[in-house]
Amino acid sequence: MELKKVRVEFSNDDRVASLWLNSPKANVLDQTMTEELTSALRSLREHRSLRAIVVRASGPHFSFGASVEEHLPAQIGEALNRLRTLLSALLTSCAPTIAAVRGQCLGGGLELALGCDLLMAEESASLGLPEIKLGVFPPAGAALLPVRIGASRALELVLTGRSLTGSEAQKSGLVARLAPDGELDASLSTLLENEFLPRSAPALRYASKASRRALLTAVHEDLPELEHLYLEELMDQPDAEEGIRAFLEKRAPRWNDDQGMKL
Repeated sequence: MELKKVRVEFSNDDRVASLWLNSPKANVLDQTMTEELTSALRSLREHRSLRAIVVRASGPHFSFGASVEEHLPAQIGEALNRLRTLLSALLTSCAPTIAAVRGQCLGGGLELALGCDLLMAEESASLGLPEIKLGVFPPAGAALLPVRIGASRALELVLTGRSLTGSEAQKSGLVARLAPDGELDASLSTLLENEFLPRSAPALRYASKASRRALLTAVHEDLPELEHLYLEELMDQPDAEEGIRAFLEKRAPRWNDDQGMKL
């Protein structure tokens, strides 16, 4: 199965499927890539022998994030809906999912990784949600990150937009397995060989299903409310569009601070 921006590969006697983000170096999660990832995940539901589904990336970076152009007012509603559909497909997949992260993993790229069961990252990887710097916030990140690392740590990352190294992300509980720089593939192979390939496929499938309940609640119940907050209230503020346009025009944003918040 060959797709334009997502490459699907099977290995280990078809017991592992790898979904490659295949638009380096940025691997931007635009409409095409998001839809292809969703389609690929759905196509794997018939592969009942899978022990793991790995989301990985071609090139030096996992993903710079979602398409900034698609965050302009005319497109953002559809973009948020596509990402929620992708996260739902990840959280209902037929096998445990692993995000294998090197380099930059930002914004929508981190939200994609948050939808996976396990995150593995190289020590120097950079994981963050920089949307606040563009005058907006990450709805999926705000829904999923507190489930992963707790409300206080999640708030700090959402409100400041700062990134964690892979080592810092492991200490926070976000990254489950840490790989030395340059050894992500080898560390991933060891993890699969020791912890997944020897196991029963049905046992892994149902263990994943049992363990995803909090994340599914966040996606199906909390995320729609946060999307409404984003689309109906935040996007009513001039700063939201100004931050996106300033980024696209490569200039400093001119914030309009006197806009009131709806209560």
